[in-house]
Amino acid sequence: MEQTPYIKENVSLRRFNTFHIDATALYFIEVNDYKQLSELIESDFLNKNPHLLLGGGSNLLFTNNFNGIVVQIKNKGIESFNSTDNTVLVKAAAGENWHEFVAYCVDKGFGGLENLSLIPGNVGSCPIQNIGAYGVEIKDCFYSLEAIDLKTGELKTFHAIDCNYGYRYSIFKGELKGKFAIWSVTFQLNLNPVVHVEYGAIKHELEAKGIENPGIKDVSEAVCTIRRSKLPDPEILGNAGSFFKNPTVDLKFANKLRESFPKLVSYPLTDGNEKLAAGWLIEQCGWKGFREGDAGVHENQALVLVNYGNAKGSQILTLAYRVLNSVYERFGVKLEMEVNVI
Repeated sequence: MEQTPYIKENVSLRRFNTFHIDATALYFIEVNDYKQLSELIESDFLNKNPHLLLGGGSNLLFTNNFNGIVVQIKNKGIESFNSTDNTVLVKAAAGENWHEFVAYCVDKGFGGLENLSLIPGNVGSCPIQNIGAYGVEIKDCFYSLEAIDLKTGELKTFHAIDCNYGYRYSIFKGELKGKFAIWSVTFQLNLNPVVHVEYGAIKHELEAKGIENPGIKDVSEAVCTIRRSKLPDPEILGNAGSFFKNPTVDLKFANKLRESFPKLVSYPLTDGNEKLAAGWLIEQCGWKGFREGDAGVHENQALVLVNYGNAKGSQILTLAYRVLNSVYERFGVKLEMEVNVI
């Protein structure tokens, strides 16, 4: 069966991924409305080829050309409804830019997402990864999402219980990976928000500005300031944000580590375990600021791997494995990659 007229062939993906890796897609289609995606599914072209759904390309590392079809979801739209005295539901199309959506909510006085300001990517990607920062995760404000079955074209609604959320995990990274296209996400936000400033960096930033009773806009601005000071702008320096997850260990192991490394950076969890700061572990192994060719570890944040210009994805991945191995050799801790390697 013939492919749809929207499909382009042999398209460079360099501008579609924040690592700026110059891989090529055999086929590429930008989907702006349901009709386009429906036609693609009905043509069966999608299911006859390997396929990859692409949002803002902020959590991907291409190590090879993609010998299949890349589908970029670009639908737009934001609406709010079902307000109560305390909450409002806000629905955003998957193709909306994440930070711009957070800024929209902050400007409207809708609280809950402000700690997630300036995270790169699009709305549709955020529930897949259950993105989080500064003490807040998507699941904390998530209400539901609409996703399209890539075999049948059926639009299905998923609530939080259906998504199997975990640390940087959802069912869309597990058993449903590659089977659905997220089309919209709805959040339940607060009209009388209580801000979360327990994270030390936010607290210090607000104190430095002399803000004693912060609102959600103050928190959002503080988060943006912190992120800009520590993390490279992907528009300027290729990266995918945090490359590794913060590992979780049991209390006994954490205490044993502290005996040898008294300055160990960790955070207690409600289940009695502890989360270790992967960036600290990597920095102690001497990787912070490391560069080999155009692949490197960021000079201000060891959790971030960077492309200084023309690094290949395979070079970034090789560096990632070297980091993983060195952390395990020194601390006995296995780091896990947060970025999806293609």
